[in-house]
Amino acid sequence: MISAPMANPSSDELRAAFEAQRRRYRAQPYPPLAGRRARLDALERAIRKHRKDIVAALAGDFGKAPEETELTEIGPALAELRYARRSLSAWARPEKVPTPLKLAGARSEVRYEPKGVALILAPWNYPFYLAIVPLVAALAAGNRVILRPSEKTPRTAAAIETIVHEAFAAEDVAFAGGDIDTAERLLTFPFDHIFFTGSTRVGKIVMRAAAEHLASVTLELGGKSPAFVTEHADPAIAGERIAWGKFINAGQTCVAPDYVLVHEMLAERFLAETIAAVERMYGKTESARSINPDLCRIVDDAAFERIVNLLDASVAAGARIVLGGQRDRERRYIAPTIVTGAGFDAPIMSEEIFGPVLPVLTYRSIDDAIAKVNLRPKPLALYAFGPSAETEPIVEATSSGGVALDDVVIQLANEHLPFGGVGESGAGNYHGVFGFRAFSHERAVFRQAKRSALSLLYPPYGPKARLLLKALDRLP
Repeated sequence: MISAPMANPSSDELRAAFEAQRRRYRAQPYPPLAGRRARLDALERAIRKHRKDIVAALAGDFGKAPEETELTEIGPALAELRYARRSLSAWARPEKVPTPLKLAGARSEVRYEPKGVALILAPWNYPFYLAIVPLVAALAAGNRVILRPSEKTPRTAAAIETIVHEAFAAEDVAFAGGDIDTAERLLTFPFDHIFFTGSTRVGKIVMRAAAEHLASVTLELGGKSPAFVTEHADPAIAGERIAWGKFINAGQTCVAPDYVLVHEMLAERFLAETIAAVERMYGKTESARSINPDLCRIVDDAAFERIVNLLDASVAAGARIVLGGQRDRERRYIAPTIVTGAGFDAPIMSEEIFGPVLPVLTYRSIDDAIAKVNLRPKPLALYAFGPSAETEPIVEATSSGGVALDDVVIQLANEHLPFGGVGESGAGNYHGVFGFRAFSHERAVFRQAKRSALSLLYPPYGPKARLLLKALDRLP
């Protein structure tokens, strides 16, 4: 059992935790549904007990407002947990599938079995939500789990550690704290499944490590998610919703609209509405916004410098700041910032921004805009505002992990939709039943009848076998 507090566990401690879980899995490879529900119940009780601690931790790690923590971290995690608990029987029920005529008399079904021992590597940007939701899916599917949070949000990691130790035996769920070295050592173990949320660069490292043991993976990565605002979109709706989705969590959201492509005829109205929305949400002046407790801070100095450098380099190359641009290194504060005049070759367009800077680009031809988006890696999300006649061609001509029309980010709140990337933005889905299946092995079960016509095909072959083969060839 990993002891708490666990600043930087040794390799022996990590190995002991992994082996204990593997022994538990081998002794009980298919935990009964009642036991899974009991673990989900224990998790919910611990979360509710420490709710104030979670809020305080996120405020301490990067200045997140209590209301935003409830909206984006605790509330959605609890909703996912409750949905999994009440849906578990239906998800886990063996699924009867058709049996073709050539196998008449036999029965076929698919059973969902736990993969075994899973590793969850959680990120820092939504450090509670993105640790708990995959944990819920893994537990619902019947797995044992080692959970490793990000070292960049130590207060939230400590709150999660307390919850894990209170809710679970270490043989079922173990907490692995420490720095990046902990994650690197865990990746050398032969896990049955690895669930990683983070950057594409690190996702490739995780995938290489998983390949050494042929472990399956779920990779939730990111990318530059575009937002199209078409010629006949409502600029007030688009501006307000894009402003909310971009600047919540200071832009440190994997599905935040990374940049906007707005039709040139609508550009001025869209900019005016977006600026007005920022002023309504966070204050009419920069001085008011700079002290607004609803604006989150950048997670650490390195992230702050990266964002500022991208912005400054883009301005030096000809981009123009039309809102914001102010920053305070000591407080890791970057004002909600809107930039125009940045082409696709600008520094700010070279990588996912992951901060409160919104480039707004204009287009004349939607086909040209789509072509430029398609030259880039497939994003985690794609957004489009406008009538269906203008947005459906965008959806049909592009590829992304998911799509939201006439809104941004909020698609994650629907547990009935899969969430995941494609290409460089990720591999695999989760949320709801898709998370249950991500952590499950779909096992084929075939039961043959006592008498089977296929026995006529056993050697030695003869006229009857040839006639039967011809008959089978004509079956649908």
